[in-house]
Formats: sequence, structure tokens, C-alpha cells
Amino acid sequence: MAFLADTLSRVKPSATIAVTQKARELKNAGRDIIGLGAGEPDFDTPDNIKNAAIEAIRRGETKYPPVSGIVPLREAIAKKFKRENNLDYKPEQTIVGTGGKQILFNAFMATLNPGDEVIIPRPYWVSYPEMVAICGGTSVFTDTSIDNGFKLTASVLEKAITPKTKWLLMNSPSNPSGAAYTEAELRALADVLLKHPHVWTLTDDMYEHLTYGDFVFKTLAEVEPKLYDRTLTMNGVSKAYAMTGWRIGYAAGPVALIKAMDMIQGQQTSGACTIAQWASVEALNGPQDFIAKNKAIFQGRRDLVVSMLNQARGITCPSPEGAFYVYPSCAQLIGKKTKAGKLIDTDETFCAELLEAEGVAVVFGSAFGLGPNFRISYATSETLLEEACTRIQRFTASLT
Repeated sequence: MAFLADTLSRVKPSATIAVTQKARELKNAGRDIIGLGAGEPDFDTPDNIKNAAIEAIRRGETKYPPVSGIVPLREAIAKKFKRENNLDYKPEQTIVGTGGKQILFNAFMATLNPGDEVIIPRPYWVSYPEMVAICGGTSVFTDTSIDNGFKLTASVLEKAITPKTKWLLMNSPSNPSGAAYTEAELRALADVLLKHPHVWTLTDDMYEHLTYGDFVFKTLAEVEPKLYDRTLTMNGVSKAYAMTGWRIGYAAGPVALIKAMDMIQGQQTSGACTIAQWASVEALNGPQDFIAKNKAIFQGRRDLVVSMLNQARGITCPSPEGAFYVYPSCAQLIGKKTKAGKLIDTDETFCAELLEAEGVAVVFGSAFGLGPNFRISYATSETLLEEACTRIQRFTASLT
């Protein structure tokens, strides 16, 4: 009898974490490395949020919290959904987890039986299919392309739905592509879902506040209220509020589902850190003006990276609507060779050779289910981004 569980054979390690760790190791070894793998804002958590955490510590808010979250945070979450998304949720319809990952994991653990299918458009965040596998479900991947902005279309969704479909997993704006769905695009998907009442939707809105230009963010249950009773709307404080290390994600949905997730979490981690929860109350209820300032900085970085990558030989880089990623194609470089004679046969090889030759760490697109592409996180300074893109231009120019 094997000691380790068979589940591990179905699960792959996170490619984004692996790239970040590799970059860290090379830098510690003395290499000049620019790491563009981590999806983490380089901004500091705002002072009012940090002060709220300090005040919570001084008040003695250091005991076990309720599994689903402290009442003030659940109330703040309900207010946020009403204020920003026109969604009416009562506090008891909300749940707080240790990051968005736990919310997703608990939702799948609470609902998936062996053979149940989860539709996941690709490219997808690397953890989605692994969570589905751990929870006993089956991922059904739907294709998108650079030509349609890496977005799921109604016709493709219709073809993917079967009697075994339990969830459609939506991420807008997207990690890794930055693609964000317009109200009209969501309307078309909603029309398909209305015809299949057994299909639930989990919307990962973690990058909601990071959209650019004239784009207006909408979430699915807001666009089609008839889907409200079979939608779990997930969000968190990590990206917009620069609180990745605080580890707070949250969601709202039907009470029965929230109670089931509460039961899972109660046997798993119990409630999230009380100090981080009180900080999140301030994040959601406090001043929001810094979000627009940070967003403007991100937009400038996006424009810089898109422009410079499109000047790199063999690279095609669309301009995404949101998040802080670009997902350029390196298809024209497949089949070329490095100066050392190494064949660029996949996007993974391209990224490995880029790291070796120029010290730029990016994540290969096949890890997100769609290549030959690669993901760049532009959540770092313009100085570093300009240098990284210059190195990428130099690397692609050297290929023969």
C-alpha cells in the first residue's frame, strides 16, 4: 500500500510559485534577475488599513473568530456588494476565508462529487484545475484565442455543457491574460446559462478594481439577476488593496452553499486571522481614493510593456482590459534556436532560455493551459519593466 494519496498523482505544483522561487534562488546566487512571475502588487498596504490592524491588536482582538468571519467584516462585505455591484446579500450569505484560494477550494469541496464537471476557460489561473482535481471533480477546458481577446464565447460554452456540468468558473479580469468581459459579453453567456438550470457559476472577481480606460466592470449575477440563486461571487482584498500577505478572501451566495462551506472550513482552518479581518473591515469601509491612483500607475505600466513587447521580434502582445498581466504570444519564435544552438520547441523552453540568457523570469503559457504564450506580471517599477523588456527584445533578436 502506497503511503501518499493517489490524489497527488492528479495534481501539479504551481508554475507561478516555481518561477518565483527559481528567480529568488538565482538572485541569491548572485545573478542579475528581474522576476516578473509573481502576481503581487509592489505597493504597500495603505496606512489606515495597517493602523486598523494595530488598533485591533491593542483592543485584544486576538481570540478565535467565528468560522465564517467576524460580523463587522461580513457586514462590510454585504455593503461592498451593494455599493459596487448592485447585489443584495445579507451578512449571513457571506463567508471569509484565508485568501481567495480557500474560498474556491471550500466551494468545490462542498459541492463536487466524482464525475462532476467544472468548465474552465483557458488560459486559466494555474490553481483552478488542481483544486477541482483535489476535490474529485473533472475539469472541462474551453478554448479561447488571442483573436477573441482570450474570452469564452456563448457558442463555445453551449457546446461544453453536459448533464454532468456543475460549475462554470469565470475570472474577469483574468489571470493570466488580463481579459475582462463586457456587460454584453456576460449577457450572451448568461443567456446560455439560463437554458441550463443545473449549472452554477463561480465568478472570481479578484481583479475587479484593476480595469483600464473606459472599461466598466460588471459581475455575472449583476448582469442577470435570475442567476443570483446559483452564483457564488468571490472577491478579496489582496490585489486592489495591496494586502496579499494578509490572506483574506471572501464570497457571497445562497445560504445553503455558504453553510456547507462554513462546515468544510470549520474542520479545516476555522476562521481567518482576526487581525487581518479587522484590517479588511477598514479596507472595505475606509477611503477608496488610493485605488484610482494605483490603477493609473498600473495602466501606465501596461502601456509600456505592451508597446515594448510588440517591438520585440516574433512577439505579439494584445493590450488587456484589466489585472496586471500581459499574455503575449511567442508562436513565431517556435522552431528557432539560441546562440548556443538550443531549439526553442515550446513556450516553456522559450521562458527557460530567456531566464538563462537574460535573467528575466516569466511564466510559460502552457502552465495556464494555452500556449505558445507567456505571462508577464507588470506589478513592479517602470524602470525594471523597461529593462526587462529591453532584455526580451535583445533575446528574441538573437534567435535564428
